[in-house]
Amino acid sequence: MSPVFRTGNTGPGVSSGPVLRARQGGTLRGPTLAVMVRDAQPPSQGRRRGAALGLPAEGPGSLAPFGARVRAYLVDAIAAGLITIALVGPGRGFWTLLVFATLTVVSLVLFGQTPGMRLVGLRLAHPRQGEQLAWWRALVRTALLCLLVPALVVDVDGRGLHDRVTDTAVVLDR
Repeated sequence: MSPVFRTGNTGPGVSSGPVLRARQGGTLRGPTLAVMVRDAQPPSQGRRRGAALGLPAEGPGSLAPFGARVRAYLVDAIAAGLITIALVGPGRGFWTLLVFATLTVVSLVLFGQTPGMRLVGLRLAHPRQGEQLAWWRALVRTALLCLLVPALVVDVDGRGLHDRVTDTAVVLDR
């Protein structure tokens, strides 16, 4: 058994003895688990999603939940696959990705949402409200989205890396 850890938390709650201790000059001293638990506060307490971005907590304009964003992505991916089959036939993975990227960039710039986002009730928010999304933002965001991994790396607000890099956020439209 390690000299730093002690077992034996008995009964309901936590034992009052030192559980995690640091060695200081030959003796073991340190805070008890009861003290550490009492002093700890959940990091999310008092912080709501989208607050740092100036977005409402809920309703239209609030950050979209992960599940809704995944549904929108799947709709767009299936649409790209169907378009590819209609144009060049099945089994053309590269062409499907190219159709997906083109569909995403064009629809984001022109309408502020992809067909999947529209179906699910989402839109893309960006710094210049009331204006079209800049082409470069749509291109960079879509290129990162095509890699898929950046979309799965999220911050405390739930925004994917592709949204953080382009200073955008997927929000509820209705």
